[in-house]
Parts: sequence; structure tokens; C-alpha cells
Amino acid sequence: MTFSLVGTLVGLVITVLTTVGLTGLFLLMTVESFGIPPLPSEVILPFAGFLIATGTFLFLPTLLVALAGALTGSFIAYAVGRWGRHWVTRIHLGPVRLQQRHLDRMDRWFSRHGEATVALARCVPVIRAYISYPAGTARMPPARFGGYTLLGSVPFTLTLLYAGIVLGSHWRVVERYFAPLDWIMYGVIIAGAIYLGLLYLQARRTAEATASGVSSPSEPTTSRGPGDSPP
Repeated sequence: MTFSLVGTLVGLVITVLTTVGLTGLFLLMTVESFGIPPLPSEVILPFAGFLIATGTFLFLPTLLVALAGALTGSFIAYAVGRWGRHWVTRIHLGPVRLQQRHLDRMDRWFSRHGEATVALARCVPVIRAYISYPAGTARMPPARFGGYTLLGSVPFTLTLLYAGIVLGSHWRVVERYFAPLDWIMYGVIIAGAIYLGLLYLQARRTAEATASGVSSPSEPTTSRGPGDSPP
């Protein structure tokens, strides 16, 4: 039997929703909207729709709970981005380094196109889970961020819930379309591990160079007595 990350996530979603109910849906959507660890709403919401079709969940409470979870996770990610603005330019991640001019450019973009960017991104798989971070870093006003996050989340959530209701017991047909995600996720994990390894090596070399500079002997000094004349 071949291991599948997507299959494992599907099993997790089923277990949480069937055992915890709407509270589990809220928690899953909160994590999904925060983006860490990645949970596909394209699996969470269709299965929730299937539970609506079977009468386990009611449509309106399910919709409201899903939106509340999405909004909560988005604001957590927004807060991380906003709080991290002050130190993001101070860290050096190998060849990747944000500078103040990059933040200024981001600020200008979100001041002009922030509403459309957030609303549209919330309708795009994967991207929807991470748009909150740059929005927070760009200090988009919280009320505007929340409003347009909700505006983009409503049609996305309704569509996937409805898909689960229509598919009924065949809702897992959506899983086959996410099989290629296994390779993408494996690639991201491997690339992340390699990058962290390079960062570790770079940090180690920097520490060794610093320690070597500190421990290197200083210029010898010659003490002179009262009668000694300068050379």
C-alpha cells in the first residue's frame, strides 16, 4: 500500500468531523486558513457537505462555522505578519532577505489593490491560506482585511459545501484530483529541508568566523620603564 499525504489528510478530516462535529470543522478551517500545517479546504468542505446531505450537519450552522473558522485563522496569520514586520528585515535567510524597499512596495500595493487582492486570493486554493501574511505585513486596516476576507470566503465555501452535498457518498471523487499534490508536498518538504540545512551550515560558518576573530591574539604590546625612550 503506497503512502499518500493527501490520503492521510483526508483520513484526518473524516476522523475530526465525525468525532468532534462542528467544533472540529471550526478547528480544521482555522488551521487551514492559518496555513501551517497545510490542510486542504477542498477536502474539509466537501466532506462537511456530505454530512449535510446525510442530515448529520445542518446547512446554515455549517456554513457559519466554516466561515468563522476561516476568519479566525486568517486573522491569526494577519497578526503574525503585522507583528513580524519589525523584525522581518533584520533576519538573513541565506540569499533571501527582505529589505525596507520591499516592504514599502508591498505597502503601496495593498494600499491600492489590497481589497481585490485579498478577496480574489481567498477564492484560490493554496494561495488563500497564505495571503493573510503579506496583508498583515503591509498593515492593511483590520476591518477592511476582515471584510474582504469574508467576501472572498463566502463563494468559495458555498461552492465546496454544495459540491459535497451534490456528490453525496461519492464526495471522495475530489480526492483523485489532489493526487499530484503528493509530489508537490514532497518537493516542498525536501526543498525546505535542504534550505534549512544550508541555513544551518551558513550560521555555523558565521559563528566559527566570529569565534575565530574574537579568539585571535591581539597586537603584542611592549611595556616600557620610566627611563626607556621610544623607538
